[in-house]
Amino acid sequence: MLAFGRARPDDVVTPLTERGGGEHTGMEVRVAGLLKGRTVLVTGADGFVGSHLVEGLLQYEANVHALVRPTSSGMLHNTGHVQNKATIHRADLTDKQAILQTLKALKGFGDKPIIFHLGAQAHVGECWTRSYETLSANVLGVVNLLQSIVDLDLDVFKVDTAGSSEEYGNIREEVRDQYRFDDNGGLILDERSPVNPQSVYATSKLAADFLTRNFHAAYGVPTVVTRMFNNYGPRQSPRFITSTIITQALRRDTVKLGYVRSKRDFCFVKDGVRGHIYAALFGLPGDVYVYGYGQTISILDWYNLIVRTGEELGYWGKKELEADTEGRARLGKSEVEELRVDFSKFNKLTGWTPEFSREEGVRETIKWYAQNRESWATRIDW
Repeated sequence: MLAFGRARPDDVVTPLTERGGGEHTGMEVRVAGLLKGRTVLVTGADGFVGSHLVEGLLQYEANVHALVRPTSSGMLHNTGHVQNKATIHRADLTDKQAILQTLKALKGFGDKPIIFHLGAQAHVGECWTRSYETLSANVLGVVNLLQSIVDLDLDVFKVDTAGSSEEYGNIREEVRDQYRFDDNGGLILDERSPVNPQSVYATSKLAADFLTRNFHAAYGVPTVVTRMFNNYGPRQSPRFITSTIITQALRRDTVKLGYVRSKRDFCFVKDGVRGHIYAALFGLPGDVYVYGYGQTISILDWYNLIVRTGEELGYWGKKELEADTEGRARLGKSEVEELRVDFSKFNKLTGWTPEFSREEGVRETIKWYAQNRESWATRIDW
C-alpha cells in the first residue's frame, strides 16, 4: 500500500496571501499554471455547484473528468453543453465497484489528480422523506470514494470534500461561551465554532467531514474540507430559496414562502467555485476551511432584494408575499436561525474574498432564470 505520508513539498503550494491589483492577477496566473493539463475529477458534476466547477476547471484547461449519477435516460441537465470537453463517468457514489473503476481511469494519466467531492443529496427539506438515501449518498458515498483511493494506492494531489454551513445548526446554550458575536449580538461562525446539526442532511455532511479527516489521519490521504455558506446562482434547483423566489416571481403575482425571519449568508456560485479551487490547490491536508459572503440577511430582506431587482430589470411587476409558516416550514424545531461566516482563515491562506456583490449575483441569477425557462419549468414544486 502506498504510504501517503504527511504533506510532501509538492502537495502543498504556498499561495499569494495578499489580494488586490497585481496580486490578484498573480494568483490567477498561478492557479492557471497549476491546473493546466492536470487531471481533476468532480463528483456531483451535473449538480448546481458541480456544473459551475466543471466549467471553471475547463476554462483553466484542466483534464476534467465528471462523475454523474447514472439514470435510465442518461440525460445531463447541467453539463450537457460541455460533455465534448470533459470525460463523463456514470457511477453511483453508493456503488463501491463503480467508484473503484472510475478512479482506476485516473491512474493512467500519470499525474496526481485533484478530486472535488461535491456529490450528495443536497436538499435539507427532502432529507426527512429520503433519510436513507441522504445517509447512503452523503456518508457511504464519501467512504467509498476515500477507501477506493486507498485500495488503488492512487496518489492524489488533494481531495476536497464539500461540507455545509448547516452543520453549525443553532447555538448550543450549554457552550454559548465558545461562540463569537459582533457588537450587535450577531452570531459569527468560523472553523472553531461548535457544530450542532439540526437535520439528517446536516448530520450526514458532518459525518462526511469527519470521515474525510479520518482518512487523512489514518492513511495520510491529502484531504481538505470546505464549508461554503448558502450558495446561489444560475442552474440551482427551483426547490432552494433563491431560485424558488425567482421562479415564482417569473410565473405568478404571489410568491409563497415559509419562515422568513431566519438569516443566511448568501454566496454567489462563481465565488464558491473559486473557493473550492483555492482550497484544493493551497489548503493544508487535514484542515477545514469555511467561506461565504461574510454578512447575513434575513429571508424577508433577501426576498425584497430579489423582487426589487427583478422589477428594476423589467422581468416582472409588483409582487405579493404570502408567508405559510406551517405548510412550508422545516420539520418540528429543526429550523436554523442564523448562519454567518468569518472566512479570515481562508483569506489569510489564499487571499480568497467574494468578488460578486449581492446585487450583482442576484441580477445574474434572475437573468439566467428569465432566459432559460425550459431548464426549470418542469422541476418546480412550489
